[in-house]
Amino acid sequence: MKSIWIVLFPLLLFAKPFKVATYNVENLFDATYQGSEYKEYIPGRHNWNKRMVEIKLNHTAEVICDLDADILGLQEVENSTIFEALQKRLKHVGCRYRYGAITHKRGAPIQVALLSRFPIAHQRELEVSSSPLVRNILEAEVNIKGNLLTLFVNHWKSKGRKGVESKRIRYAKILQRRINVLPRYKEYIILGDLNSDYNAHLTLNQKLNDTKGKTALTDILHTAIGHTLVQENQMLEGAKGIHYDTWQELPFEQRWSHKFYGNKSSLDHILLPSNMFDGKGVDYVNDSFKVFKAPYLFTKRGYINSWKYKHGKHMAKGYSDHLPVFAFFDTKPYKADRSKEISNRVVTQPIEYFYRLEHLTYPVQLENTTVVFKRGNHALVKQTPQDRGIFLFGCAKGLEEGKKYDLLVQSIHSYKGLKEVTDVVVLKAKGRVSLSAFYQALKIMRQNEVLRDITGMYRNRNLYMHGMKIPIHFKNKRFTPSNGSKLKIHYAHLGYYKKLQLVIYSKKDFDILER
Repeated sequence: MKSIWIVLFPLLLFAKPFKVATYNVENLFDATYQGSEYKEYIPGRHNWNKRMVEIKLNHTAEVICDLDADILGLQEVENSTIFEALQKRLKHVGCRYRYGAITHKRGAPIQVALLSRFPIAHQRELEVSSSPLVRNILEAEVNIKGNLLTLFVNHWKSKGRKGVESKRIRYAKILQRRINVLPRYKEYIILGDLNSDYNAHLTLNQKLNDTKGKTALTDILHTAIGHTLVQENQMLEGAKGIHYDTWQELPFEQRWSHKFYGNKSSLDHILLPSNMFDGKGVDYVNDSFKVFKAPYLFTKRGYINSWKYKHGKHMAKGYSDHLPVFAFFDTKPYKADRSKEISNRVVTQPIEYFYRLEHLTYPVQLENTTVVFKRGNHALVKQTPQDRGIFLFGCAKGLEEGKKYDLLVQSIHSYKGLKEVTDVVVLKAKGRVSLSAFYQALKIMRQNEVLRDITGMYRNRNLYMHGMKIPIHFKNKRFTPSNGSKLKIHYAHLGYYKKLQLVIYSKKDFDILER
């Protein structure tokens, strides 16, 4: 019976869809001094020692076992020594990967690697630069039931430490050059930590923009055309040279695998050419892209449970600052979903449109939108003085009060009745606008208006004025006046928290006339 099981096991493995994943393990180093380590990982310093390496190996193996990918690209693995130790640890806990490959960039502090349950037929490295700080790209060809599938494992330059976009474009060009010489119907997958958001062409920080707006993903690997991501119908048409970014399979709010100071980003990617949709060989399994979110990968406060380094030493806690992402593939033909073309389109609508929705299923363009009021990273925008406004919550960085823009709204939310935009991209700046016509002075009492120059008496969290009583909220409680104070409100957001209320954001927005 045992011999029959040994014969059948490979057939069972190949008969079902297989999982491909990528995971930045956050600095998996060994305890042997090489001279190329990051200073925090020099053995004998900062509490980095054999015991700490064992804990890090155990934590990394735990994630990999639970992820249970058949092919897994890894980033931030120091060298072949620790990679082999990881393979042994995985085997020891019952998650064996018979095949593996790793880059060997001399002098580099970290490498990229691949674990596979399928045989690796060939492997090579694509050198991006001779500098040890510029990581090689790993190319590995695996044999899946007689189908040869190539994996390109990447770890591009980060946005920190002068990480301008041209440095990521360098990686993309080397990769695209290699792809261009592959046979026309060669099947491949690009995966790894590309340190670029899926919508980088819309969200590229101007401080990093040394390429006149060109990005590695959009302009080199061609994951978008104009403002729109490459869609399923374009892949089915077999267009060469474009790539499908699987992030668009998820609702906008779920498009992240990394957080930095609360900012969500989609740095880890699985990119696919049209050959993975053609019904031949290996194909993508539709809508199978996901982020791996085991509960232990998050802290109690909802942050990613990264490896803890605090007060200059390692704490023996945590996993990685990235979450793994994965997708399924099969030797059965791809099944198309025509509704995707609709869900990923970009339409132009007025602000009023958002008040009829609970959430967005596709991005919405707002044309000629004026920033009427801005405080910190929040703003209120309107398209005309008469039409409705909407509040931008936590996403107004870079916008200026009194300027007009074309905006792309990617996410909306209702908080206690207040309609908010929670993610917006500037498509075009259109110059300055006079704001005088946009302000209201008790003319229109509806949420998301800006009121100016109103006078009233403050008492018990209400403002009494002209026979009216309206709740008033001071964002900074220290500014709350005493009961009986007469106030002159220069600027106020007419917001909503279970009921209509005035919101005062800054001390400069009001004066106390009498106490």
